[in-house]
Amino acid sequence: MDLLIDIILKAGRSAVELSLFVLLPVMVVMLALMRLLEAWGALDWLVARLTPWLRPVGLSGLGVFAALQINFVSFAAPVATLSMMEQRGVSSRHLAATLAMVMAMAQANASFPLAARGLQLGTVLLLSLLGGLLAAALTYHGFGRHLDSRELTQNESLPHPQAETAKGTLDVINRAGAEAFRIALGAMPMLVLSLVAVTALTAAGAVGGLTRLLGPLLSQAGIDPLLILPSLTKYLAGGNAMFAVMDEMRRQGVVSATLLNASAGWLIHPLDLPGLAVLLSAGKRVAQVWKPAVLGALAGIALRTLGHVWLS
Repeated sequence: MDLLIDIILKAGRSAVELSLFVLLPVMVVMLALMRLLEAWGALDWLVARLTPWLRPVGLSGLGVFAALQINFVSFAAPVATLSMMEQRGVSSRHLAATLAMVMAMAQANASFPLAARGLQLGTVLLLSLLGGLLAAALTYHGFGRHLDSRELTQNESLPHPQAETAKGTLDVINRAGAEAFRIALGAMPMLVLSLVAVTALTAAGAVGGLTRLLGPLLSQAGIDPLLILPSLTKYLAGGNAMFAVMDEMRRQGVVSATLLNASAGWLIHPLDLPGLAVLLSAGKRVAQVWKPAVLGALAGIALRTLGHVWLS
């Protein structure tokens, strides 16, 4: 019992430090920047000009906005956009393409904090874009070609506050800060539980046993066995939990910056159990197109994984 209490206290301390001293500052800055660009109309301008170029891969204007949200806010940010797309009559085929793109791209709540640990953010964002476009195109023209492509007339812009005065700008920044605080606090319970589970499994020898069992096979395939722990954490507990584990491994010097960058395509995306559950909560039609979207996302993640391995 003393060992369990010690594990819980240490995990809680680490989770609070990660949430409040790493995740929160990054989210405040990125959300404030995104919300200001949104309030000044810069994002609407960008979406309007990118949409004609991205239509061939199955993305609408709101789909472009979802891409910006996943890359620069958090994995949960596109949920509101996906919900709005469904409500405005976007076709199921376009919904599937957008969902696939979101699931294949790098989530900001993991990529930006890990940039402080040696992650090459420019490479991550570039390969995230390429992987997302591939996922959307394959879903729209391949895996989801059987889906309904009929659309209602829709408004491609999202409603948002204005920042035409100093007070309006301050209000936008304050709202972005409050939103970032909610994200950081919302991540804390999962961080605590995942760190407790991972620490307990490590102390019990389960992770070591799995590493000894799979290590030789992974080594023959050119995969570092050190990735077993963050991979298990990522796909079972989500990106925030993976970030917590990888951050600790980097601080202890267990994982090198080269290995972190080589594994970014495999580890940094929202296609895991918690991420999938959150994204599918956007609406009934969004949940109905998950199968073709996941297939497209897997192709995009594969491209990102190969790209990161090659560039590292």
